Amino acid sequence: MTHREHGVEELCAAGEKVYERALREGRIPVGDAADVPCLTDFGLLHPVLDDVGQLEPVEPAAALHRLLRASAARVAEERRREDRLVERFESLLRVEVRRTPGTGTEPAMLRLLSGTEQINRAISDAMVDATEESLTIQPHAGLTGPRGEAARDTAFGRDQALLDRGGRIRTLYQHTLRHVPEVYGPLEHFRRGDTEARSLDEVPDRLIVIDRKVAFLPADDDGTLALEVRHPALIKYFVTTFHRLWRLATPMFPKAVQPPSVKGVTPRQRAIAALLVEGHTDAVIADRLGMNIRTARLHIAKLAATLGSDSRAQLGYLIARSGILDQEP
Repeated sequence: MTHREHGVEELCAAGEKVYERALREGRIPVGDAADVPCLTDFGLLHPVLDDVGQLEPVEPAAALHRLLRASAARVAEERRREDRLVERFESLLRVEVRRTPGTGTEPAMLRLLSGTEQINRAISDAMVDATEESLTIQPHAGLTGPRGEAARDTAFGRDQALLDRGGRIRTLYQHTLRHVPEVYGPLEHFRRGDTEARSLDEVPDRLIVIDRKVAFLPADDDGTLALEVRHPALIKYFVTTFHRLWRLATPMFPKAVQPPSVKGVTPRQRAIAALLVEGHTDAVIADRLGMNIRTARLHIAKLAATLGSDSRAQLGYLIARSGILDQEP
């Protein structure tokens, strides 16, 4: 497991052990602190002037004084920012606002969010007040690449904070993501808490429901717009839909259960068979099941070999005749 960044107030056990040793011995080899870069990042260890291959510790009292001074500076800057905000809004607060339905001080039932930064900020604000649960449906799109990595980094802290407050996290993925590092990595990094994940062949578009009070869902195709929903009837609908899908899903974390085969046909091939019978193209099947088109065609070929089909038309007939879609796995 790689060393995860943390604040100095949450100094990791490994870092604390190395720091204590350096205090007792006076200096340690640079290599002994290679796995705990937090010590040099926080200025608790620094290179020895006459031997750059050694590190020596800063006395705890001096380190604490420096860190407290930096913390006080940040607090002072936040107070100055508060003063600037009050000054900026002072004249605006005196403006007589024309009220329209749904524009009171209470949160709007529906709010359109624009841009990744505003969307993430709204989700983070909702998570700060959360104490019970976070329900998420996560399709394959948006989990990979720089954008997916940034989203995971942003979500980790707020999710762990919810778990620390005694909340729980439930996430639905597609079967095609059951062995993807971008999925399992964040799940395995949670230090403690009630976290579970399950998977299905197909899931709806992305959905986040927090404490059964607010939900977030996409409002466009490229993820730059999101809808924040606080209407009780819609929230109830989203939660009910999630739990119905959850009961149908296969556990994948913390304890994975492998979906069973039916007559030698894997669950993934069975999902592909259902879409083939509906007349979908290879591209549509790949998109619906969260895989690339080459993988989809490979599964179609394996399915055809299993059922003894020589053509696409015959394959549809053999699928219907086999009865594999009539049985629950």
